[in-house]
Amino acid sequence: MTLMTLRQALRHLSDEGLIVQRAGKGTYVAPPHLAYRLGPLRNLADDLREQGLEVQTRVLDQALRRPPPPVAVLLGAPALRLERVRAFAGRPAVHQVSWVRKPFGNRIRAADFATASLYLTLADAGVAVARASETIRPAVLEEELAGHLHAEVGTPVFVSERITYSLDDTPVVADRAVILGEMMEIRATRAASGLSLTWSDVAAEVVPRRQP
Repeated sequence: MTLMTLRQALRHLSDEGLIVQRAGKGTYVAPPHLAYRLGPLRNLADDLREQGLEVQTRVLDQALRRPPPPVAVLLGAPALRLERVRAFAGRPAVHQVSWVRKPFGNRIRAADFATASLYLTLADAGVAVARASETIRPAVLEEELAGHLHAEVGTPVFVSERITYSLDDTPVVADRAVILGEMMEIRATRAASGLSLTWSDVAAEVVPRRQP
């Protein structure tokens, strides 16, 4: 095989999204492009497992703490802080911090969230969730999270911020997830009811709202 033929083959594989070429570093097999689904109100890890991925969760923090002011206004203080890193396809891909309102957080603070779903654990504790509002925006990876995700500062990411409400419209969980952009794409199923997408005039923000 000539050098020109090899370059053409690599270019074709790159165009097909099967490999990634990084200047000065080499050529790598492209990571799987998995879906972050906007429709169902459930755990991200459950979505990934349904797509055939084995998901590993590492819990970094699980304790009652004082949330940042915007979360404290919403949930009160203190609240249960749950910090996790999700890994799949052989690498960390999602950093997630979930704040749970204290009365509900006290019911679930002893759960093993390395294996348990937050939503299912809340349900088992008698806390029914009804809807969530979520904002997803593009961003770049900041230094404080680069080590957790084993990626360079400035790497493209999605930032998801979600508020989950109980049946009586009480805010239960405030969640922030930082997702490596090269590992995930966003998909939505549009229907006459159940999910609406609002595109903001501000650069590339998507605000999905679940209808009560």
